[in-house]
Amino acid sequence: MYDKHKKIIHSIYSSRLKIQILLALLNDKASLSQLREVTGSTSQALIPKIRALEKQRLIESVTYAYCLTPIGRVVSINVYEYVRLMGGINQHHTFFADHDLADLPLPFLSRIGDLYNSEPKQDTTTDMFYVYSHYLEILKDALYIHGISSVASPGLAQFIAEKVVTGIPVELVVNSEVIGLLTKEPYASNMKRLVEFPNFSVWVTTEKLRVGMTITDKYLSLGLFKKDTNLYDSSSDLFSSDRRAVEWGEDLFRYYKERSIKLDITTLF
Repeated sequence: MYDKHKKIIHSIYSSRLKIQILLALLNDKASLSQLREVTGSTSQALIPKIRALEKQRLIESVTYAYCLTPIGRVVSINVYEYVRLMGGINQHHTFFADHDLADLPLPFLSRIGDLYNSEPKQDTTTDMFYVYSHYLEILKDALYIHGISSVASPGLAQFIAEKVVTGIPVELVVNSEVIGLLTKEPYASNMKRLVEFPNFSVWVTTEKLRVGMTITDKYLSLGLFKKDTNLYDSSSDLFSSDRRAVEWGEDLFRYYKERSIKLDITTLF
């Protein structure tokens, strides 16, 4: 299929102006002057590209402006998603290259562009707890906390327990290895204390987890395992307050939660 239709494929994806025109028309029609403003190009450069897109039946002229045809809208949506995908990958290339993404579900990897407006943070030689401190900061005013974890931290467990006691809803998805840790100190004391709180629940998954993620009403924090190791990288996280990134995190949380079994905490002790 590619070999047969590569000419038309390249005619779109090898042209900056065609891509910009299709993206500009995705939400509304636009005049030639508006397209000049969006693309930063002259009419002489734009008109041949517009004519080519018209010939392909991707755009059409309406009352001194241009709009997408139904097929053009489909093409534009796919161009938009491809631009977001490649933009998301390239924006955080180092973070993704250094970490293991293999066990993230494919539908969420395909939406990695949703993480575009995120910021990777790393511990430094002068601040060895920079990531952890920033993590606690985003939890401070959270209205709820949703978490996915294949690792445990005594300090974090204590902090989350305190949030539960204040009435903040907390839901966690963990694997069986983490459940084993929760029955031992220093975790067991907190877990016993939280049994009586209805705003705290733990879900157990049998799926392979190689992620540490927390979502609140405003923030996403994403941590991963180091590439080619069995070590969780607590020194580096991807943080975001962008709506799309938070929604990505919420969807991933629901994905794992729906494949998990709610834990009866009283059975641990």
